[in-house]
Amino acid sequence: MTAFVFPGQGSQYSGMGKEFMSYPRARYFFERAKEVLGIDMYQLMNADEEILKLTENAQPAIYLASYIGFDELVRNGMVPSMVAGHSLGEYTALAAADVYDFELGLYLVRKRGEYISQAVPPGLGSMAAVIGVNISKLEETISDIESVWIANYNAPDQIVISGSMEAVRKALEKLRTVAKRVIELKVSGPFHTPLLESAREKMARELRGVKFRRPRWPIVMNSTARETTDPEEIKENVLAQISGPVKWYQSVERMISLGIHSFIEVGPQKVLTNLIKKMGVEGCRHFSEVLVEEKKLIPEPV
Repeated sequence: MTAFVFPGQGSQYSGMGKEFMSYPRARYFFERAKEVLGIDMYQLMNADEEILKLTENAQPAIYLASYIGFDELVRNGMVPSMVAGHSLGEYTALAAADVYDFELGLYLVRKRGEYISQAVPPGLGSMAAVIGVNISKLEETISDIESVWIANYNAPDQIVISGSMEAVRKALEKLRTVAKRVIELKVSGPFHTPLLESAREKMARELRGVKFRRPRWPIVMNSTARETTDPEEIKENVLAQISGPVKWYQSVERMISLGIHSFIEVGPQKVLTNLIKKMGVEGCRHFSEVLVEEKKLIPEPV
């Protein structure tokens, strides 16, 4: 059994438009994106890193690239038994599983990015990965600092903290003494914290009139690390993760317990591939590698 997993913000990079345009049906999706958003996503995805990393830009860019990758896998006869997405990637997973159309998902991730930016203006919030310290020690180290929270449980030894810029930097000073490594992330907001409650409320209003469909495959969700096929439960969980933590490694462990033995990361870069491999899971590959391998298996014409 194979799971398709979709990456979140931070996997964007300038030049991704050129790279993903190389797939046969990419032009169609770029054109649909321009109709939905009124934005030339190809130009945006090749723009300066500082422009691309803005939440309202990065989120549709990653969603679009990931969906193009998913479409290419399906065209080559590959489908998953289960899906999951990391943060923003959960929205791509839902589109892939046909909970809503590609176009609606694109609109939703753009609105999600806008609402997050409105909740905390770019530059006032920050996130950082903390590597090589256990959770209890991390919690103890930052317990006396206000406006900083655990946002992502990425791997047992990699936790992401999030909050106000000042609080995150104060936390990093302390964490450098107990962790192997700390890295500020290329994001423009304090994702998955109570600071984004207003964004969650605005997204709830966006989704009020949206009817989610039952997914083609079970989706393991960020906020619970449990699988579901119930449309209303999916809607509740996708809202909860805006201002609550992402339980990623717990989600991976859950998928393995349900019989998943291989993972395919569908999107730009290899952030999730590397995280899952850190957990000792060998059967994890990037979709581009899978496509190359599939083409090698097709016999050459005689």
